Amino acid sequence: MPVSAAVTAIGLVVMWSSGFIGAELGTREAAADTLLMWRFLAAAAVLGGAWALLRRRRPRPRAIAEQAVIGALSQGGYLGGIVWSVGLGVPSGTSALIAALQPLAAGALAGRLLGETVSPRQWAGLAIGLGGVALVVQGDLSAGPATAPAWAYGLPFAAMAALLAASFLERKVRAPLDPVDAIPLHCLVSAVLFTGVAVAGGHAAPPAGGGFWGAVVWTVLLSTVGGYGFYWLSLRRNGVTGTSALIYLTPPTTLVWAYAMFGDAPGWTALAGMAVCVIGVTAATMRRRPDRSAQLAEDPVRDRAVSRVPAE
Repeated sequence: MPVSAAVTAIGLVVMWSSGFIGAELGTREAAADTLLMWRFLAAAAVLGGAWALLRRRRPRPRAIAEQAVIGALSQGGYLGGIVWSVGLGVPSGTSALIAALQPLAAGALAGRLLGETVSPRQWAGLAIGLGGVALVVQGDLSAGPATAPAWAYGLPFAAMAALLAASFLERKVRAPLDPVDAIPLHCLVSAVLFTGVAVAGGHAAPPAGGGFWGAVVWTVLLSTVGGYGFYWLSLRRNGVTGTSALIYLTPPTTLVWAYAMFGDAPGWTALAGMAVCVIGVTAATMRRRPDRSAQLAEDPVRDRAVSRVPAE
């Protein structure tokens, strides 16, 4: 794997996982919609201001329309579904496991919609990765009967589908934008959506404590700029299937974050699940080396060079 691809993969996994920690930090201080509202208001202000100052160019109207839909799905739909389900009582591990179905769904659809070939080895890696995720969140799944209403379990499915739809749309847009241009627009759309939700629910006023604003800074810098920045970069470099496979590594990495910040030590089952996830993702994302002998046999330049060598 090239160094740039490795850095992109590591950055995606680490930064995407930080969102779960930021959500826990923020929801200790305020309601979920309050955190989401101020997270994206701050992100839109910071990133929009930086974009206006440094980029100084206006995207085409078609690009704005396309990215507005992608932002509403990838941030509004995904984060809204996950956070709302947890707020209703769905265990976070269950939400993570449902969201981790995304790579399998991506593999099933990528060939038909995008022409991306998913090899048997990749399918095996995706299946192994899902098993690893199940091991990681087993403790959450067996913690006892959940108090959430039955319909709340559909929200993580909707969140997964929203992020997957945004990923496919980004690959098919007719006026593509660099992540530097697209993410500020995504944040603006999400700020409008979540502000409307928070105002309607009477949760717009932020708490006065500094812990809440620390969570806002965390989610803006690490989860929004870092997480979504690496996600869209990986999507362009690695495709939908390769990028989605890396999502399998986010539940184990979240456990490492939780241990470092909250002292929540993972059990042996979770550690085993981490190892299985790494094996599955390696199988799903490792690029097949081309057959060197076939390349040499089909190289017309080499053939011409050989033809000029006099026989001994």
